[in-house]
Amino acid sequence: MAESRPIHVLQLYPRDMNIYGDFGNALVLQRRLQWRGYEPILHSYDPEDEFPEQVDIVIGGGGQDSGQDKIQQDLLRIGDKLHALADSGTPMLMICGLYQLFGHSFRTREGREIKGVGILDLRTEGTDTRLIGNVVAESKEFGEILGYENHSGQTYLGPGVQPLARVTKGEGNNAKDAHEGARWKNIVGSYLHGSLLPKNPAIADFLIARAVESRFGETIAAQIAPSGANQPIEELTRQARATATRRPR
Repeated sequence: MAESRPIHVLQLYPRDMNIYGDFGNALVLQRRLQWRGYEPILHSYDPEDEFPEQVDIVIGGGGQDSGQDKIQQDLLRIGDKLHALADSGTPMLMICGLYQLFGHSFRTREGREIKGVGILDLRTEGTDTRLIGNVVAESKEFGEILGYENHSGQTYLGPGVQPLARVTKGEGNNAKDAHEGARWKNIVGSYLHGSLLPKNPAIADFLIARAVESRFGETIAAQIAPSGANQPIEELTRQARATATRRPR
């Protein structure tokens, strides 16, 4: 029997922060880990749950302002654990609402401040304008990134992070600077739903490669080559990307 090589994937607050199909990101990581011969172990964490002892990848999704209110105090409660993981290089993917709350603060359009956990150097301001539609962005690290944005909060990056990508169609973080998402250490923050990872497997493989390197000291290819059972799915990914690129804003 082959030796089990588990990789623990933690999804933060799926009960309240899991809109627009963000759970699909967990499913993509699960399948692509299996293709590489690792055993994916998925954990869900909601307010007051016990935080897992072993965490190799952390992911989080989007939610409405009410959802952010529900998790705010618990997120601050586990903030030290998340900071320690981030500082140690644990790969993370934060989408939309949790992307905002990984920053310093989110000020709603009513002027109410929701304090963030402060892992990423960014702040978000609520507005009366919704940024909504298909997005195409160019990343030096991951190539062309595709997704769908739907947010009224506009995020501004501080000097402690870099943009994930530069937008060529859509808005991204805000309506001013043509930046989408943020990068710091092994953390990827983004406004893009869809889910993000099915159409952007290069980001999924980056998270997996960093997790495997940290857990087992193994260096693997940044992207998995399509072969065997995964080849039809990779072709569907290519077709989905082509279709998404052609869709109007």
